[in-house]
Parts: sequence; structure tokens; C-alpha cells
Amino acid sequence: MAYVITQACCNDASCVSACPVNCIHPTPEEREFAQTEMLHIDPETCIDCGACVDACPVDAIFPEDKLLGSLTRYKDINAEYYTTNPMPTGWIPLTPATPPRRDLGTLRVAVVGAGPAACYAAGELLERSDVEVAMFEKLPTPWGLVRAGVAPDHPGTKEVTRMFEWSLDRPNFEFHLNVEVGKHVTHDELLENHHAVIYAVGASSDRRLGIPGEDLPGVHAATEFVAWYNGHPDYAGRTFDLSAKRAVIVGNGNVALDVARILTMNVEELERTDIADHALAALRRSNIEEVVLLGRRGPAQAAYSNPEFLALGDLENVDLVIDDADLELDPASAALLDDPATAMKVRLAREFAQRAPRPGHKRIVFRYLTSPIEVTGTGKAEALRYGRNELVVDESGSLSARARGDEGSLDTSLVLRSIGYRGNPVGGVAFDDKRGVIPNEHGRVTDRVYVTGWIKRGPSGVIGTNKACAKETVSALLADFEAGKLLGTVGTRKDVKKLVERRQPEQIGFAGWRAIDKAETSRAAGSARPRVKMTDKVEMVTVARRRKRLFAR
Repeated sequence: MAYVITQACCNDASCVSACPVNCIHPTPEEREFAQTEMLHIDPETCIDCGACVDACPVDAIFPEDKLLGSLTRYKDINAEYYTTNPMPTGWIPLTPATPPRRDLGTLRVAVVGAGPAACYAAGELLERSDVEVAMFEKLPTPWGLVRAGVAPDHPGTKEVTRMFEWSLDRPNFEFHLNVEVGKHVTHDELLENHHAVIYAVGASSDRRLGIPGEDLPGVHAATEFVAWYNGHPDYAGRTFDLSAKRAVIVGNGNVALDVARILTMNVEELERTDIADHALAALRRSNIEEVVLLGRRGPAQAAYSNPEFLALGDLENVDLVIDDADLELDPASAALLDDPATAMKVRLAREFAQRAPRPGHKRIVFRYLTSPIEVTGTGKAEALRYGRNELVVDESGSLSARARGDEGSLDTSLVLRSIGYRGNPVGGVAFDDKRGVIPNEHGRVTDRVYVTGWIKRGPSGVIGTNKACAKETVSALLADFEAGKLLGTVGTRKDVKKLVERRQPEQIGFAGWRAIDKAETSRAAGSARPRVKMTDKVEMVTVARRRKRLFAR
């Protein structure tokens, strides 16, 4: 019997170092790691020790005889990975790193952001006793997209925050929540008080469609909708028109699938999650019966991951609708089926296409090879015109979508664009506007300035991908420190506290966050919900300041 990695995998790779026989791949050192949907256990090598289970921060690993329902597919998904990615030979067990120098004094680092990339970077730094870390976050709460981006019906994925809390709960770490860099403290002031600054601010804006009618009421970024139903305080007051029977999502990545699922799943199921109260109330009144996802390429190139696609098939009272005609592969797409993940993607689409629609069920409709042309309506969105595509091989040898000429229209009052995230400039730091990232080399930006996460590499990968990304950045920073490049006189923790308290008296520290956390979980007592999120910043500050003494270190 072997262990199996399932849908909840966050690619954190904690299990990799825990495995005594190197049977979990791809590892962060392997080229495939950055693109993989999940990690895989080789059933032929696994010795059934269970070390990976204890190491997994999101409870994604099970013995193969304990897999139930659609999770049984993951036994094959894990094994099939090794048909084209055979186990490496000549493996050498991990060896201890060279001990750091201890004659350089205390290294003080500011980390801007409090999402996974920031937390992994801080955790790496705090492995050393000669480092102090101050984390600055503009929201009153930490954890970034784990709190405000991960779908509420994916509680297992959110379990990674337990590891973050544990790794940051140290005397040489401080939270400065509800403090915005550029508003309450400047980039230069961070450098005056720290030897180095790491920006881990993510990619908070979205890419636009560039079509007529995109600015009509009823057309939104999917990122806004996700932030709204997850209780992000900056989006709690938004409204979305759920009065029509159909919503259209442009894009078919994992975020698009999350939105489609939230719009169609039983409200009774959502009542057992941490979805925001205002979103829950709106979804109870929703008239939406069908969600159409438009993907400009075919099923072999679809942006969603297999685990998320497979999970859609388990939705109660929801049918997946796929046209058989869209599953006819051109030669270039058929050649991609040598890759097990791509082959699984097409195989799942064909399986779903064979399912007969059931009366009274809501529908999630996948339309491949389709691009939006225009949103039409008088004063608001009323329909979306689309065109059909064909895949062609361009001069560079890459597949691209080309308009075929035939068009159609979908009546809808809600259009959500979900075609990718994009980073925003940071004051005082160079920015690549075309790529939407801060230019860097292995995490180095300029002297004493570093970057990690999506703002470093673009919006790719899952939560755990940020661990390897952060490790690379921190390795570069510590190498510079050991080489004497970060030495110099800077302010102290007390100096930073005084500065921030003067500029932002409503800052929240670790004790304040714990007060908010306890209040949210207490509000869910007696229900099936894990927490009832606060969405008002004033209320959060009030709770943090009133109760923080109870949680003081």
C-alpha cells in the first residue's frame, strides 16, 4: 500500500524533505516544479512510513485504501505522473547547510505583505536567531489570498495558515497590520530602519478584455467578486447583479472555476463555510441557474488544473455541460496528450460531456475555442457577443487562437473577466509595466531591496509554489548579508514602533490579530461554520485594541 497526494495539495513541498526515500516529485530543485499542478508520490518507491502525512500543512495525503469518491482517481493521477517522469537515480540525502557566520550582528528585515509569499520568506529568515523580521500589511488581517482568495468551500487549503502562525510566533518577529507602505511609512523609511526590504505584495489587479462594453455596469473582474464573497473589507460594499438566470465568465482558470462553483452550489453547503455574510445573503436571493465559461483555446490547453476540474463533477445538483464538438483535437493539441496531466484534462472533459443533463439542476457550461467580442446593453450589461476560434501554429511554432468568423450571443446581466492577475507598481521601486512585476534577478532588485511571490515572477503557481520562490530570495539576501553587503547602522524595533504609532495609531500587532481571530471563531460557535468574518476595518481595530492584552505574549 502507498500514500497518495490529493486535490488539496498546496505544492508547499514540506512533504518532500520529510520523505526518507525521495518518492515525492517534482521537488523544488526540479524544472517541472514551477509548472506542476500538484506533487505526486511514486507508489513503487513509497515505503508506507507516513512521514509525509505529518509534514503536509493542508491534510492532502491519504493511504490509498482510505480514498473515497472522486479522490480514488488520485491513485492513478499519482502513478501516471511517473510514466513520463521516471524516478531520478543517484539521489543523495539532504545534508545540513553550512553554519552561518555569527560575527555580523543582528540582521533586520522588513517584509511588505502578509500573504503566503511573505510568510514563507519570513519563516525562512526566522530560522536564524540573528535575524529580526517586521511584517507590514495594509489590511487589519494577515494571510493575503489564503484568507481573501481561497474559495470558502476549500477549508483544507486554508489550513496552511496554522503553519504560518506557528512559524511566525517568535520574539524576533513583529506584525504591523493595518499599516500601508507608501501611506503610513515610505520605502526610504523602511530602508532607514532595516538592513533589507522584501516586497511580497502579490498581484492585486486584473487584466482587462479590451472589448467594447467592458465598462458597462454588470461587468466586473472576477478578482473583485472573489474578494467580495471572501469578506475582503475593501470589497464588502460591492454589489453584483444576480437577477438574471445566466452569468458569463471569460476565462477558465482555477479562479473562474471557483466563481462558477460559488454561483451554482447549494447555499446550504455555503452556510457551513467562512463565506462573508453579505455574500451568503445575496446568493440566497440569486436567480442564476447557468454559468458559462469561455475559454479561447481548446480542452488540452484549458487553464484550470485537473484537481479543480475533477472536483466540479462532485457538485450536488449541478451538471457540467460540454459540447462533444469542442473535444475534437487538432493534430498539435493531440500531440500534447503524451503529457499525463494534459491527457487527464481531456479525458475528464470527455467523461463530463457524456453525462446527461438532469431536470432541475443548475449548469456549468464549458465553451472552448470561444472569445468575447462585445458586451451590449442599454445602461448596463444585457448580453455578450462572442466569436469562435480555431487553433493554428504561428511562426514561432506556438499554438495560438485565431478567429474563425462565426459568432453568437449570450443573454446575461453579469459578466466576470478572469483572464489573469497583474501586479501594481511600488513607490520607490522599479517596475516592469509590460509584465506587471518588479524586475529582479533571483529575487534581488537593487542594493538591499528584494522581491518574492507573484510580484517577483508573475501570477503563476499555487500557494506552496511561493515556498521555493521565497527560499531563493532569502538565500540571495542571506548571501549578501554574509558577504558584508547589508552591514550598516539602521533604526531599531523601538524606532519603527514609534514611527508607525505616530503615523498610524490604529496599527494592529500579533496580539490584536489573535483577538480578531478569536472573535471571528467565537461568533461561529454553535454553528457548522469555522468562523464569521469581520468585514469592517473600524470593527476590527476596535476588537484588536480592546482585547489584545488578553493575548499579549
